[in-house]
Amino acid sequence: MNTSASITQSPSKLTVFLLAIRPRTLPASLSPVVLGTALVPASQFNWAIALCALGVALFLQIAVNLANDYFDAKSGIDTTARLGPIRVTQSNLAPAQIVALGVALFLCLATFCGLALVIHTGWPLLVVGLICILATLAYSGGPYPLASHALGEITVLIFFGWVAVLGSYYVHTQSLSPQVFWLSNALGLVLAAIMLVNNLRDIKTDRIARKYTLAVLLGDSCSRLLYTTLVIAAAFAHIVGFSFAAEDPHLSEMFLPLLVCLPSGYFCCRDARRLQGRELNRLLGSTALLGLLYAGTTALLHLLFR
Repeated sequence: MNTSASITQSPSKLTVFLLAIRPRTLPASLSPVVLGTALVPASQFNWAIALCALGVALFLQIAVNLANDYFDAKSGIDTTARLGPIRVTQSNLAPAQIVALGVALFLCLATFCGLALVIHTGWPLLVVGLICILATLAYSGGPYPLASHALGEITVLIFFGWVAVLGSYYVHTQSLSPQVFWLSNALGLVLAAIMLVNNLRDIKTDRIARKYTLAVLLGDSCSRLLYTTLVIAAAFAHIVGFSFAAEDPHLSEMFLPLLVCLPSGYFCCRDARRLQGRELNRLLGSTALLGLLYAGTTALLHLLFR
C-alpha cells in the first residue's frame, strides 16, 4: 500500500509543512542542547544564550530535513516504493522550489541565532557555524552526498553529539571538559542509531538507487547488531564521562540515568532485532525518545546534585 494513501487528496498547508519538517525528528536537536546546557555551572548560565543555541539546533535540523526532502527527490532516491514517512517533494505535495526556499529560510534563521552566539563568544564559533551550514547542504546534496557514502551515522555523531553538546556548553563557559566530551559521545551514539534505523529500513530502495549507506554496506543482520552495539556503547560512554567529573559524582547522578533508560533501551534493541519494513518507522520515534529521555534525565540529575 502506498504511504501517500494516508494523506487526503488536498492536505492543508499546515499538514504539508509538518510533513516537510518532520516534527518527530526534532528531539534529536533538542536533546543535545538540553544536555550541554544543563552541564553549565549555574554562575555562567545565560537564558538568552541557551535560547539562541536551541534556535540554531532546531533551525538547522529543520533545514537538513527539508534539504534531504529536496535533494533525494531531485536525485531519484525517493520513489513511490519508499517505506519511510511521506516526502513532500517526491509526492508533489509541495513544489521543489518552495522546499528549496524553505531550506534557505531556516538556514537564515539558524545563522541569525548563531551570529548572536558569535558576538557573545568570539569569531572561532563562526567557523564552526559555517561548517554546520556546509554539512547541512552536503548531507544529501553536492558532488559527494555524505548520506550516500556511508557517512550518515558518523555525521550525526559529530554534529548532533560533539558539536551540539560541546557547543551548547562552550557558548556559556568558553571552555570544554573531558566529561562533557564523553557525555556528548553517549548521546551522539544514540542519535546515530536513529540514522542507522532509517538506513536499515531503506536498504532495498537505497541499493536500487545506488545510495551506499552504512546499512547497505553492512547488510540487514550486521546493521541490526550495530544498533544494539551503539546503544550499549552509549551507556559505557556515560559511565566514562562521570569518571572525568571535576568532583566525585553522586552515584545516583552516574547510574540513575542508565536505570531510567534501561527499559526503553531494551525495547528499542528488541525491536531493532525483529521489526521489518515500515514497522521500523516506530523504532525511529522510540530511539529519538530514548535520546531525549537520556539527555533529560542526565540533565535533571546533574542540576539536582551539583
